[in-house]
Formats: sequence, C-alpha cells, structure tokens
Amino acid sequence: MATKHEQILDYIRQLDVGSKISVRGIAKELQVSEGTAYRAIKDAEAQGLVSTIGRVGTIRIEKKEHEHIEKLTFAEVVKVVEGTVIGGRAGLHKTLNKFVIGAMRLEDMMRYVENGNLLIVGNRVKAHRYALEAGAAVLITGGFDTTDDAKRLADELELPIISTAYDTFTVATMINRAIYDRLIKKEIMLVEDILIPAEKTYFLRPDQQVSDWHDLSRQTGHSRFPVVKENGEVCGVVTAKDIIGRDVDLTIGEVMTHQPLTSSPKMSVASAAHMMIWEGIELLPVVDERQILLGIISRQDVLKAMQYIQKQPQVGETFDDLITTPLDEVEEGENFYLQIEITPQMTNHLGMLSTGVLTTLMLNAGERLLRRYKKGDLVADTLNLYFLKPVQIEQKIQIHPRLFELGRKFGKVEIDVLHQGKLVAKGIMSAQLIDRS
Repeated sequence: MATKHEQILDYIRQLDVGSKISVRGIAKELQVSEGTAYRAIKDAEAQGLVSTIGRVGTIRIEKKEHEHIEKLTFAEVVKVVEGTVIGGRAGLHKTLNKFVIGAMRLEDMMRYVENGNLLIVGNRVKAHRYALEAGAAVLITGGFDTTDDAKRLADELELPIISTAYDTFTVATMINRAIYDRLIKKEIMLVEDILIPAEKTYFLRPDQQVSDWHDLSRQTGHSRFPVVKENGEVCGVVTAKDIIGRDVDLTIGEVMTHQPLTSSPKMSVASAAHMMIWEGIELLPVVDERQILLGIISRQDVLKAMQYIQKQPQVGETFDDLITTPLDEVEEGENFYLQIEITPQMTNHLGMLSTGVLTTLMLNAGERLLRRYKKGDLVADTLNLYFLKPVQIEQKIQIHPRLFELGRKFGKVEIDVLHQGKLVAKGIMSAQLIDRS
C-alpha cells in the first residue's frame, strides 16, 4: 500500500496543469496532517511537478523532459527577474520559446512577436495588448503597470503579464544567464537518467535465506542484489562475497552488508562513478530521502554513461572550460608542456594567479599526460599542491607534467609550474584509471 507521502504525489500528478495547490487544501482533501502535505509539496517541487511563486502561490506545472531543460516556464521567469504577476496567472505553467525586446516602433516590434514568446518592454500599453493578441506573454520593465483591459485579456488568454523593477538590459541578461545555466545542466547526466527502476530490479528480503540468493542468482545471472524491507526501505546489499562458504539456511539479514552506500536520483553520474571506483563497489542502490528503493545502477552502466557524455557536443561553458580552453600544448620531442597567459579573470583581488585556477590548470595538465599513456577514463584522487611564488596578471606560465608512476589502475604525475624559467608551484597528482573495455 502506498504511503501518505506517495498518495499526495500521485494526487498532484493527476491535477491539471495550472491548478493551484495549497498545504491546507491538500491536507483537507486527503485527510493528512499539514506537515505531511508540506513535505510532499516540497518533494513535488523538487521533482519539477509544481512551482511556488511569491504572491501567487504554488501551481501545478508541466514537468519538462530532460532534453528540453534549457526552456524556462513563465513561472521560472518570475523568479529569475524577481517579478510580480499582474495578470494571466493561469498561464504561468507555459513554456517560454524565446523572448523579444521591444525597443523599436510598434509595427516593427510586432513582426517579431509570435505565439509562445515573451515580449520585454516598458510602459507601452498598446504593445502589451498587441503581444497578448499574438499569443505572447509580457514582461514589463521599470516597475510599471498596465491597463485593466490588458489584465482582463491576459486572464482570458491565460498569458502572464509580469512586472519587474529591473531595466530591459538587466532583465535580458538575467534571462539569458538562466537559459545558459540550463544548457550547462543539460550536459550533466544524473543517476535518475540511467537507473534501472525499482519495478525492474531484482532484490531480496532480509528474512529470506541464502538458498534464495542462489536461486535468484541462477535465474538472473547476477550476483549482487539490494536487500529491501517490506516497506521498500533499503537495509543492505548482498553479493557473492557475502554468500561464499555460508550455510544455505542462514537468513540474508545475517550475511548481508549493512548500511550500504546509496545514491540519490539527483546525484551526478560523475559523482556516482567516483564513489563506486573509490569504494570498489559494483552495484549502488538509488533511494529517496526515506531510503526507499527507487532503482539501482551498476558500475558498467555508469562507465557507459560517462563514455556517452564525452561523445556529446559541448553546449554551455563552465568555469573550468573558460580556464582551460586557452591552454596551448607545446611539443618538445617525446615531452610536452602547456602554457597560458594569466588573464584578469584568473586572478585574485591582489592581481595574482588564483590558487583555484592554478589547481584547475595543474589537474588538467596531469589528466592530459595520463591520457597519452592510457586509453579510457580517469578520476583524479588527490593533488598535493605547493604554492611557492605568486604570479601576476598578464604573465605567461608553463605547466610541465611528468609521469611519476603508472600502474594498471592508477597513475601519479609530478607537475611543475614555471614562470620565466623559475619554479613557482609544484604538485603531485594521483588518479584512478578506468578501462573502457
């Protein structure tokens, strides 16, 4: 039987998009406490089922698929620009296709306004109405209001009119930044994207016997299973190592590994990969905040996902990308080094090379060297950094990585950073190597 928390989430999923939701209303409708209703609504918000907006409340929105994550809903635009909804609240769940800045004559402006757009404009009330009639929402800058007639039309067409105190340039920058951040997030694959769901997961109960493990192993060809209580809570993991030499009449609860490592569905695949490699585990249960089993991921699934990610085109640049893109590789026989000029963005408040930037550059150099010797993926474990001398803005540095030790599953690199031929920083990086086979 589903818990009250799950019943509330199912109820929210069945609501029409645009429906208003309240803690008190949910508690009364489903006969639960307001505390239970509040926690379930917060969970629904984390899942992208609802959105909470100041002065409006919580509304049911359309959950965006991962591939369309770069598109914002009008509800999210309200949050981004710290705006106030002055009309068309019922349309806040709709998705913004593109925004148009109204900085031209009215007739020219309307050529660019289409259904699903957002017109960013000041107190030009005719433009507000024309945009709504064209199927576009309106964002009014400068803190201005609009006419009651436009508000009525917005309510009728379910197209939001939003007012913000910011100017047009600032608003456009804020929305662009929000979309750009979503493009970066789009590249980040999460555990929930690759997990085998609970309904397709083989598991054992703690009161079953070792003989049941043997039966399930023969049936599935697997040797690792989560151990799950009757209420769905993960309480352990059992593998062949736990079973070997044990009496077949013992219970799974007596031989399993207690308090296993688990993952949340929102953990990145990269973080899961690091955990599984570092801890030497092959199976990771995926659970919610109550430790209820949502599914599992295997080490093989994670490595395949990592390889898939690396084949995808770059969409949004992160700080690491901005730091490492200008690096030039210089070949000298069998050796190579990297060089870069210190830009203003790479410095601290004193105009010196930032320690964080230096760390990123040295890690990147170490990874590039290891990939020359080993095909496959790698996970950096440690970097012991010795920051010897400061380097100021607009100076060039050279980063010389040298192979220190290389094994089948690990590598160590010694990294020297030189400025004008003198040593300014030194580090030793270690990494675990992962074969793709």
